[in-house]
Amino acid sequence: MNTLVIVVIAAVCLLAGYTLYGRWLANKWGIDPKAKTPAVLKEDGQDYVPTNGWVVFAHQFSSIAGAGPVTGAIQAAAFGWLPVLLWILIGGIFFGAVTDFGALYASVKNEGKSMGLLIEKYIGKTGRKLFLLFCWLFTLIVIAAFADMVAGTFNAYTVTEEGTTVLAELADVNGAAGSISLFFMGFAVVFGLLQKKFNLDGWKEVVLGLLFTFASLALGMNMPLIAGKSTWLYVTFAYIFLASVLPMWLMKQPRDYMTTFMFVGMILGAVAGLLVAHPNMNLPVYTGFQNEKLGNLFPILFVTVACGAVSGFHSLVSSGTSSKTIENEKDMVKVGYGAMVLESLLAVLALCVAGAAASADGTAAVGTPFQIFSNGVAGFLEIFGLPVYIAQCFMTMCVSALALTSLDAVARIGRMSFQELFSVDDMEHAEGWRKLLCNKYFSTVVTLLIGYILTQIGYANIWPLFGSANQLLSALVLITLCVFLKVTGRENRTLFPPLIVMLCVTFTALVQRAIAMVKAFSAGTGVFMVEGLQLVLAILLMLLGVIIVYTSGKELFNKKKGTEAA
Repeated sequence: MNTLVIVVIAAVCLLAGYTLYGRWLANKWGIDPKAKTPAVLKEDGQDYVPTNGWVVFAHQFSSIAGAGPVTGAIQAAAFGWLPVLLWILIGGIFFGAVTDFGALYASVKNEGKSMGLLIEKYIGKTGRKLFLLFCWLFTLIVIAAFADMVAGTFNAYTVTEEGTTVLAELADVNGAAGSISLFFMGFAVVFGLLQKKFNLDGWKEVVLGLLFTFASLALGMNMPLIAGKSTWLYVTFAYIFLASVLPMWLMKQPRDYMTTFMFVGMILGAVAGLLVAHPNMNLPVYTGFQNEKLGNLFPILFVTVACGAVSGFHSLVSSGTSSKTIENEKDMVKVGYGAMVLESLLAVLALCVAGAAASADGTAAVGTPFQIFSNGVAGFLEIFGLPVYIAQCFMTMCVSALALTSLDAVARIGRMSFQELFSVDDMEHAEGWRKLLCNKYFSTVVTLLIGYILTQIGYANIWPLFGSANQLLSALVLITLCVFLKVTGRENRTLFPPLIVMLCVTFTALVQRAIAMVKAFSAGTGVFMVEGLQLVLAILLMLLGVIIVYTSGKELFNKKKGTEAA
């Protein structure tokens, strides 16, 4: 089948989902363009900052469009491209976008409260503490997986079969991508300062953002930094530390805004390449229910596709950062629902690029999902006369930016979850140890330190656990949203199908993962820093998930409809 036809069908379905279902939900729940949002009422120049709707959209999309849609879609294609495509479309429209929009909506309607505080209000303090612990554990997994991925992308060295470390074939490209990232961070700070001082918006903001984006690319490509994976790991953690503690407007928002230009360029490059080359989808349509490497299609397909269809992490971004910057309620559908369907389209593009890169007999291209996607789109860009080196540098930077934008968001959310876990209403008179644990610098260091330790597991080993925890988090968020909608007299029945499916998928996947780790230890092949840590995390996530589901479910049935004014 022609890949262009697949992309067109997907784009039409996703646009229809946004126009019809997304707006139907907004009308059903109620949007008030005249209401004062939390960003306006609680403006503090740090977290609560009234921001233009398109800038918030750029932040939301950049933060949620991490490595998941590319990596997940390409890995899951081992089951065939049709099951992956169907789940991306169905999951994106009826599962993921609903969860993202619902979390944003509930937070904006509740003074910008994060999901943890929403759970305290609608489920209880015990539920909140358990959820915050779950969220914090989840952010550790994400930090470990994505940091390892970024450092591996920038790594200029490789190890030969003899065990000798030598410069990789693409050392200059990888080093240039790392250098571009550093310039990008520096220009983001300058961009944030200029925006703050001159209150830039409209075409001025676009021009300055594009100027800094092109400057980062030009300088980085001419000054590649050749360094090993461990060095880049330290640099990555230094960056996400700064992104976690600095004001949103100073680094994170401007960097997300600039990154969006790169994402748009990457997506347009992929679309243009498919339009001109319109290659065939060489991957098989369906390979069977069972895959030798991945396991059974249920539940592995769902947790592997992950962010391309539905992601609990997105709800943390919606309620943790975006809800505090929405300046008008009318922007919520665009930010919450729209950013997710665009990410689903990115997952479809990744699937098609992988399909075009596969051989005619259906054999998948060799390499990591990032390498397959990066090389595929770089090849498309070369069709339009772009030099090979520039195309490779641009795409390597783009795919690493996918992970970096999620990293800075999840590190900030992890820090905030840790703080909320130990905070009390009267922090001024709290105990010394509590003040220490709630200190934003201390909580950030603790979160990042444990995340760094977990990088030793390795990205490939931690991804299945990430996918399972991510989907379970979405189910926990959906339960909370069901309670919120019920007590405020709003429609909540549309959330029941995704809630039930996600609970079945995630608990099955986590149980299977735990059993696999136990078998590894029984066979004598298990190592504590790999299988051991995975087993501990899987058991903790399952226990917390069961308790939270029970607590939340009890509240869902006990709460009276319409007891809180909408």
